[in-house]
Amino acid sequence: MTLTPRPHDLLWLRADSVLLSVKEAWVSEQWHAGLPVVVRRDVATADRIPVGVRGARRDQRAAAWAQTADILHVTTPEMVADRARLLASPFVAYRPIQAALALSEHRWPWRWGVTGSVGYALATAIPVLHSGSDLDLTIRAPQPLARDLLQQWQAQTESLPCRVDTQVETPSGAFALSEWLREGRALVKTAAGPVLTASPWSRETV
Repeated sequence: MTLTPRPHDLLWLRADSVLLSVKEAWVSEQWHAGLPVVVRRDVATADRIPVGVRGARRDQRAAAWAQTADILHVTTPEMVADRARLLASPFVAYRPIQAALALSEHRWPWRWGVTGSVGYALATAIPVLHSGSDLDLTIRAPQPLARDLLQQWQAQTESLPCRVDTQVETPSGAFALSEWLREGRALVKTAAGPVLTASPWSRETV
């Protein structure tokens, strides 16, 4: 399979897949190919993808590497934010899903998706969220976005029935929208580490 998975994408792997460089013992006991792994931010290679593994408990998170040749299926944050998918979710009555549905009623000039525990639940139907869960979102921004439009998005999310955290994904990395709007600069999470900048798309450090 030829693809370039991005951070927050969920990957389903071949049944005989072996995750590489895993130190946590619980991974071999709990993870199996029926469960996706999530792409994390690190320096990838042509044949290895940095991934994270979720355990049964909230404190069980493990960093690992998956082999590109083992990827069978990819679910992106945008896919799980599809309105039809949100409406069909067994968790549709939960506040985070209702919040995502409210956002989906508007035509935004960018692609956005659901990440975190809510995205995982939408993709798998596994109940790893509850009505009080936060809603983690990502906005795809290969080009600079207008500040006033981002302020409209932020104002909309602040009126929703749950706490919302939006990350803006640029070609260099991701930054917290609320921080950038408030401070005029933000910490951009890149594959090589965090970079403090007032210009997230150019990585002009300050």
